[in-house]
Amino acid sequence: MQVLKEIIARWWSEFTLQTKLMAIATLVVSLVMSSLTFWAVNSIQKDAQMNDTRFGRDLGLLLASNVAPLIGEDKLTEVAQFSGRFFNSTSSVRYIIYANEEGHIFFGIPFSQDEVKNSLTIQRKLELPEDYQTHVKTPVVRQHLTPDGIVTDVFVPLFSENQYLGVLAIGINPNPTVVASSNLTRDVTIAVFISIWAMVILGGVFNALTITQPIKELLLGVKNIATGNFKQRIDLPLGGELGELILSFNDMAEILEKYEEQNIEELTAEKAKLETLVSTIADGAILLDSQLKLILVNPAARRMFEWEETHIIGENLLEYLPLEVTQQLQQPLKNISQGEHQEVEKDHNNILPTRGEFTINLNSSNPHTFRILLTQVFDQNRENIKGIVMTVQDITKEAELNEAKSQFISNVSHELRTPLFNIKSFIETLFEYGEDLTEAEKLEFLQTANNETDRLTRLVNDVLDLSRLESSRSYQFSPLDLAQPIEQTLRTYQLNAKDKNIKLIQNIEPSLPPIWGHYDLLLQVFTNLVGNALKFTLDEGSVTIKAYAVQNNPENPSEYSHVRVEITDTGIGIAPEDQEAIFERFFRVENRVHTLEGTGLGLSIVKNIADKHNSQIHLTSEVGVGTTFWFDLQIYQDHRLH
Repeated sequence: MQVLKEIIARWWSEFTLQTKLMAIATLVVSLVMSSLTFWAVNSIQKDAQMNDTRFGRDLGLLLASNVAPLIGEDKLTEVAQFSGRFFNSTSSVRYIIYANEEGHIFFGIPFSQDEVKNSLTIQRKLELPEDYQTHVKTPVVRQHLTPDGIVTDVFVPLFSENQYLGVLAIGINPNPTVVASSNLTRDVTIAVFISIWAMVILGGVFNALTITQPIKELLLGVKNIATGNFKQRIDLPLGGELGELILSFNDMAEILEKYEEQNIEELTAEKAKLETLVSTIADGAILLDSQLKLILVNPAARRMFEWEETHIIGENLLEYLPLEVTQQLQQPLKNISQGEHQEVEKDHNNILPTRGEFTINLNSSNPHTFRILLTQVFDQNRENIKGIVMTVQDITKEAELNEAKSQFISNVSHELRTPLFNIKSFIETLFEYGEDLTEAEKLEFLQTANNETDRLTRLVNDVLDLSRLESSRSYQFSPLDLAQPIEQTLRTYQLNAKDKNIKLIQNIEPSLPPIWGHYDLLLQVFTNLVGNALKFTLDEGSVTIKAYAVQNNPENPSEYSHVRVEITDTGIGIAPEDQEAIFERFFRVENRVHTLEGTGLGLSIVKNIADKHNSQIHLTSEVGVGTTFWFDLQIYQDHRLH
């Protein structure tokens, strides 16, 4: 039973709502028609039963009044003849039976007691109704169902001179008209019932052909529209409301298609703008999905991680990052992709950042320092993470500058501390033990303090000069005759060169064109370079300053591009490993030879002054032979005045 219910329930659930409503409506109509038919047939049968009862009672009383005297006189032959005529003349009578006081049948039509005895040698006894009473003259009526219909049985007591003689049982056939009417009503009801279902089925077929099919087409079209297929159209030759609905649907699809094309063009344009913007920014930009797969990588990021020739779109980021970056970003990226919003997450005893800023050093053949920013990308409601934006900044130069700044401060502090300590020591000695010192010792201490003060002054001046050069301060350039600062420099160092028996040689090309520069800055360049040359040149050596114009076009000897200046000495030279660092601040060759002292800022100042003149300082040197510093200066032209 349960299985049958499940089958019916499954079968019923497969029907559409429209089919279910149609089946229910048909069932209701069928029940109503069946009820009306049942009521009509029942009413007809009740009327027929009442008529048959009334007719049978009257007919029984009539027959009983005629045969009772004959039975009382024992004229059975006449009873039989009269009953036979009565039976033959009335088609409604089904049977006539006479029984005596004990209920034994003594005569009957269409059979008799004698015939029964002769044929079957048995006796029949009439079965009377329970409510039949022998002393009451009122007939008793009952009905029973036969294959031919409902037969009315009438039991009439027989009295003659108030003496009970027996009972007359007469059976009345059903009214043929009523039976025919009932059968007709039943047939009509069945026909109506079948017609209703036939009409419903035909209506369902018609509905499927004319209404359901267009609706299915519309439903399919709506589903295609919902999935983004705006090229969907419905072509059905229908009129009326359905036709208007189909036309409206096609108009809607056409409008949506145009709207989509317009949006696609706008989105494509915006995407192109965004990609252009992302590709032109100096910082690296990487876009990941929630599975850490690469969606977008701009050229800057490809250069930083050397991905120019690698197809990485759609791949997992962690498989392509350098090892140092992967080690620091693996856990934070996974935490962010899993939707964690907190700034940090505790994992046992370790604190793992899930978002924010990371500074990572790459210790490869080409060291770099990167600052990496991770940012979560949420959906419109800021509930679910859609991806991660990874911004990569190359801060290698910034890190180097910070390191250089720290080194500069450390070196300046060290260089200041040494002369200050010496000055303080000698002054304290003079203050505490001045009376115990000789005049010569006092003069020696004062001379040393004075030398240290000069050294401190030079250091402070060099630091100030270097600071001014490295600032954004602008200098006013003018046309210069290069011979003037060269001659002034040589005059300044003439006595120092004479003391060390060093020759100062000036080799300036005649008719040298004027250059475009700053007099004081160039004088400082010559001063530092010549001073260093004298410092590292042994006795009886030489220092030469050479200046000459360089031709730009060999076919036109009168056309010059720039003036080259060379300062050459015959000093101790500079080792190749020192030549790369010679222009760094506080680097001193005497750190290696342990003979001379200096601030270590002179060549840094020279390099910055050369940069101000859009030039570069170069050197060639050989240990034990000598060193040459050279640089180029631009020739003055009229348009450079402004």
